[in-house]
Amino acid sequence: MPRIKIHGMIDPHTHLRDLDWSHKATFESETKAAIAGGYWAVFDMPNTAPSTIDDARLTDKLARINMSAHCDWGLYFGASQTDNSAEYERIAARVCGLKMYNNSTTGDLFIDSSAMRERHYRAWTTNRLIAVHAEGETVANIIDLVRKYRQPTHFLHISSEFEINLLTEAKQDGLPITIGVCPHHLFLTEEDLPALGGYGRMKPELKRKTDQRALWRAIRQGVVDIIESDHAPHTRAEKEAEAPAFGAPGLETTLPLIMQAVKDSRLPLQRACDMLSLNVQRIWRITPLPKTYTVVDTDLSTIIEGRNLLTKCGWSPFEGMRVCGKVIEVWIRGHQVYDGENVLSAPGFGRNLFGFVA
Repeated sequence: MPRIKIHGMIDPHTHLRDLDWSHKATFESETKAAIAGGYWAVFDMPNTAPSTIDDARLTDKLARINMSAHCDWGLYFGASQTDNSAEYERIAARVCGLKMYNNSTTGDLFIDSSAMRERHYRAWTTNRLIAVHAEGETVANIIDLVRKYRQPTHFLHISSEFEINLLTEAKQDGLPITIGVCPHHLFLTEEDLPALGGYGRMKPELKRKTDQRALWRAIRQGVVDIIESDHAPHTRAEKEAEAPAFGAPGLETTLPLIMQAVKDSRLPLQRACDMLSLNVQRIWRITPLPKTYTVVDTDLSTIIEGRNLLTKCGWSPFEGMRVCGKVIEVWIRGHQVYDGENVLSAPGFGRNLFGFVA
């Protein structure tokens, strides 16, 4: 059976929940899911309740995940609509970056003021990047800020042809930007919504097939840098509610979906591996320690079933899809943490890749 080794898989876009949202998922459950999905490390977003927007909340969150994580990790700090930039000097050395929400989504960190966005860009002067949620015309506004301040900026979950065209031009202009796309935008469209119901409610929303084709084209052309899951677990009740919560789990399904795309000749194998590992390492300026890798059987075919997932929510929008590529082993820092069936690391084994815990 053909097996490949991927060195240091990282998902830089996850919502691990815990804290006030531990009914959805916990640091322990989701870092176990990450390992089962082949990941060495995951970076957690700040829009969990309570939001990570000051030193005290960051310190508490660092301590909690440090006790619970099965894999290595990093935390984002959230830019606040009430301007918390005075905190930046104290917290920058302990986080993987600043997250700025420029369009409405889960949580209370939406910044709709161009002036406030610029205030955060002006204040964030560290060597950590800014990761942005920006959709539609807002992408152009953020590009203008990058052009002015030259602050390395990662555009998360880009989902439309309009957005990718703007960012392609910005890259051609030499701006320090990188781009991530998500499996749900690559493998699902708005045409899947009648069957998925609330389980297909994402943010950004599922788009048209023309948008999906534009994303795949940008991947083939090398415009898109990474594949990120935007792992966002919710309970079944929350997804079946009258106003379903945004998002879906993705840590355990991203790798097999991308391996299936390789099998279907949608992208080369090396390009797929780089978008899950090397490119993320380059963008966040980290290097995996020796003996940190994932072994994948690229031929083994499986069907995605929610009951087989380790994520606490236990469902997937890709339920019933046949994919190829199964994680056989995961090693972190010379320790085997997954044997193809079981997570072998203990809670607290994971390390913060960005500075000290407190």
